Amino acid sequence: MSNPAPSLSKTISNPKTRFNWQISDVVRRLVTRWLELRAKISGRGYYCNALAGESEYNITINSDRTVSCNCQDYEGDGHIGDLRKNSFEEIWFGPTAQKFRDELAKGKIPIDTCSRCGDLKRLAAANAAPPKINLPHRGILLENTVRCNVDCIGCAREGAVAIRVDKQLQMPLDQMTEMADLTARLGMEQIFYLNLGEPFLSPNVCQELPMLRTKNPKARVVISTNGVLLNTDAKREAALSVSHLLFSLHGISNEMLGKYMHRSKFDEAYKAMKEIVAYRNARGLAEPVIEWKYLLFNWNDHPDHIAQAVEMAKAAKVDILSFWPTHNPYYGMSWRWHLGLFKTGVKCWKGREIDFRVK
Repeated sequence: MSNPAPSLSKTISNPKTRFNWQISDVVRRLVTRWLELRAKISGRGYYCNALAGESEYNITINSDRTVSCNCQDYEGDGHIGDLRKNSFEEIWFGPTAQKFRDELAKGKIPIDTCSRCGDLKRLAAANAAPPKINLPHRGILLENTVRCNVDCIGCAREGAVAIRVDKQLQMPLDQMTEMADLTARLGMEQIFYLNLGEPFLSPNVCQELPMLRTKNPKARVVISTNGVLLNTDAKREAALSVSHLLFSLHGISNEMLGKYMHRSKFDEAYKAMKEIVAYRNARGLAEPVIEWKYLLFNWNDHPDHIAQAVEMAKAAKVDILSFWPTHNPYYGMSWRWHLGLFKTGVKCWKGREIDFRVK
């Protein structure tokens, strides 16, 4: 059995967030035990699609240039190396990443986060060999900052902030340029310019995004924002460098949004979303694709709320309105979704969505 990492819940000050992660700690450890027991009984081990180099997501370069094998590495137990000390290739084929792969193949779960990760896969048969390891090329996350202007109940960012090396919460522009060179060298098909912070909080974001595009002209660049700080023409101009821009707005009012996204302001974020659509359209551009990302909770999923969100999305002229079910926080789960009562939009990997571009 793997040794559990120190409890993340102990590092969190917000009572609701702390409760949520106390439950999460218990669930992750129970699932870890079950997965290891199943492997022991069946003889079938596991492999990590991300550590095999075939994931579109998960592999993350953090703001301090540490490299994590998963996108929710709040505790640091998913660190596989440090780009200040080794090249990416040395890290990728290095001892920590290989130790994780070897443990998975033996049916052991190296870190509890694996137990709830979509890239955890079972080997095809008992004693089967893991897949060949390739350098990642399909996608990677770049975290320009771990700081955020919003405090979401489902985000344990305090834990990540506490473990950033030398308290480097913001990646300087010269280091970000090196990371853009790295993604170009790896031939990344997708770059997710996001992780545990708000990308537009970076003082250099107006330089970062055009630079990233210049060095990776063919890559799909995706950025996610709470929207409040995308509030100047300079930032809107920089945002035109990306392929896909997601606005996380989980409700239709300040009160509704604030139940999950503390310190956020729906009115300001919605205004910013409308303005970037208008800014893009004035240039006659089709990109970035602008998507309103709406997490479903039991306080924002009433049919009247959803109908109003659809009308507001049309008024803002966004390209996509997507509805994402979540178990985080546990007490906020949308029972309408889990009971099969939510029917707005069409099914997709996110949950359901309305693509307003489809006629």
